[in-house]
Amino acid sequence: MNLGKLPTAMITPFTRELTIDYTELPRLIDHLLSTGTTAIVVNGTTAESPTLSGEEKIELIGATVQHVAGRVPVIAGTGSNNTQQSIDFTRAVEQVGVDGSMLVAPYYNKPNQRSMVAHFTAIADVATKPIMLYNIPGRSVVNMDTETTVTLSQHPHILWMKEASGNLNQISEVMRKSASSLQVYSGDDGLTLPLLSIGSSGTVSVAAHVVGPEMTLMIEKFEQGNVQEAAHMHQLLLPVFEALFTSPNPTVVKYALSKVASFHDAVRLPLLSLSEDEKKQFDSIWDDFKDQWNNLVENAKG
Repeated sequence: MNLGKLPTAMITPFTRELTIDYTELPRLIDHLLSTGTTAIVVNGTTAESPTLSGEEKIELIGATVQHVAGRVPVIAGTGSNNTQQSIDFTRAVEQVGVDGSMLVAPYYNKPNQRSMVAHFTAIADVATKPIMLYNIPGRSVVNMDTETTVTLSQHPHILWMKEASGNLNQISEVMRKSASSLQVYSGDDGLTLPLLSIGSSGTVSVAAHVVGPEMTLMIEKFEQGNVQEAAHMHQLLLPVFEALFTSPNPTVVKYALSKVASFHDAVRLPLLSLSEDEKKQFDSIWDDFKDQWNNLVENAKG
């Protein structure tokens, strides 16, 4: 199954009362699909999944699948540090109609490499839809070593890897040694272009909520062989990528969405919406980016 170059880890829209906003969810999905998103990852960290109840997760995933209506693949985050719970949840979302599941490396209980292989294998063995592994040691504390990923890539249900270790050498080795069926995606927007240059399949993006067309153009330029143009676009985008993570995700991207598409920026505790000073800092970076990008577009027109 092809997820395209720009799957997006979708936020969960909340009302001012912090319930899931099912009025805005269809508009959010349509916004993403109209601005370059090639697959939707629902119920990941960007979706504030730790704050969603089990019932909310199933309802959110089901509503997403229903509105997407087969236009792009829908991948649901079902991983946790409880193997049996992840098995049960993966089975449940398959019944809802997702196209695959994403499994994060177990957090807090710090399994070793042998244990991680057993954990992911146990879930993949019962899955009937494809699996995306997700390595993010900055959140889970444990890193999935190269050989762990290589071993897991042999499993017929494991088709994708979201790599957010930031370790280019490790990611290169994963791509070199893994089964040819494994598609490796960057988990960092800022590494989109660098990882494409060494053979990645794309990026599971957060920034695509607000710069989807720009990222799509950068990727297209690279694929067309216009590497210098793509590099310049990457350089212009990089401050936005970095700004989106200056406060805990997804607080900044929700504020950015409120600017560009009039979505609410509400988040649930333990997160807080941006302060006025934080908003001003982002506004400055955003305005500078838009000015430079518009200049780039005008110059390209000649």
